[in-house]
Amino acid sequence: MIENVKKVLSVAGSDSCGGAGIQADIKTISAFRQYAMTVVTAVTAQNSLGVRLVNAVCPEMVRTQLECIFEDMFPDAVKTGMLLNGSNVNITADIIKEYKAQNVVCDTVIMSTSGKPLIEDDGLDIFVKMLMPLADVITPNIPEAQKLCGMKIDTVKDMENACTVLSGMVKGAVLIKGGHLDGEAVDILYTDGKFHYFSSKRIDNKNTHGTGCTLSAAIACGLAEGLGAADAVKKAKDYITKAIGNKLELGHGYGPLWHF
Repeated sequence: MIENVKKVLSVAGSDSCGGAGIQADIKTISAFRQYAMTVVTAVTAQNSLGVRLVNAVCPEMVRTQLECIFEDMFPDAVKTGMLLNGSNVNITADIIKEYKAQNVVCDTVIMSTSGKPLIEDDGLDIFVKMLMPLADVITPNIPEAQKLCGMKIDTVKDMENACTVLSGMVKGAVLIKGGHLDGEAVDILYTDGKFHYFSSKRIDNKNTHGTGCTLSAAIACGLAEGLGAADAVKKAKDYITKAIGNKLELGHGYGPLWHF
């Protein structure tokens, strides 16, 4: 008999090519030998070459999925990804508050790599006011951090300043991912008034589709295990480095990671 398995809930969009979103989260959580549960907020038609179509799941379905999970198999951690619109954000925040969910990781999926918005304007406002304050960890990349805090980020010092600004919007930790800066990739975690730096050499691999989803899901797994934010991020960073370093070759564009 298998007992005491940690349960992690992913609230995110579906990626038809399996590289990001719900599918990446399931693979990541499974690689951590935890039990993955999902609430699908949107369905996308996409592949390694790009996104063709996105349809939101209706609000009633999003709410009912969440209620079904929390009523029966209460998660040890929750990771949110692409929520797409204000209704989905509002419902997700309501349920997290109502059920007093623990270990909430918000992947701030607000724009694509190409700069295309992945959340409506009203949804972004609700995300900042209603969902971010419930987060134990948020994980913006630099373009997302710039959008959220309204400042330009060109240096590590700028990242530190942005961390302190964003920390006023959340109850927990802020992790800004530095992959968009030149040179060695440095991620900065700000938690409990302290900075933690995670640097790694860049891996020569264009196939990095779904790295943000994978990293945030891995952090949620660490929190579910009882790790603090810094240790959870370190473990997740080690995992994502290996997943990228595996150099899976699939598709004709920017392909996915090998999660196992």
